[in-house]
Amino acid sequence: MTVRAILDTKGHQIISVTPDVKLSAAVKLLSERRIGAVLVIADQHIDGILSERDIVRVIGERGAAALDETVHNVMTHKVINCKPSDTVAAIMEKMTSGKFRHLPVLDGDKIVGLISIGDVVKWRVKEFEAEQEALRDYIATA
Repeated sequence: MTVRAILDTKGHQIISVTPDVKLSAAVKLLSERRIGAVLVIADQHIDGILSERDIVRVIGERGAAALDETVHNVMTHKVINCKPSDTVAAIMEKMTSGKFRHLPVLDGDKIVGLISIGDVVKWRVKEFEAEQEALRDYIATA
């Protein structure tokens, strides 16, 4: 199975902020949307990614005053991405080895989605359920 299949099911909506947005505004957006990360986009390209983990780290280091800083000062600057043609197994490996939970999906230079570990787990559970059902049907008709 591929990233494209997950995006076709979940949708291609991308929630983003610009690097100059205050961290407090980005936190509010994450809370309102009930999501764990936003892409930081400048001039139509990915400048970084801001995750819950980034926010916890900076508040732990600098206290609540960090909420007045810009997203650029807090975000992860080095962003690993994937392609729509990548397999679910490949992105699981990237997420596990890199210890992150969100991957932007790029088709060439165009951002076409964001995949989370939750999306991957949901997809894998659906696959396992379909396999179980197929085995039950096979056994019942044998």
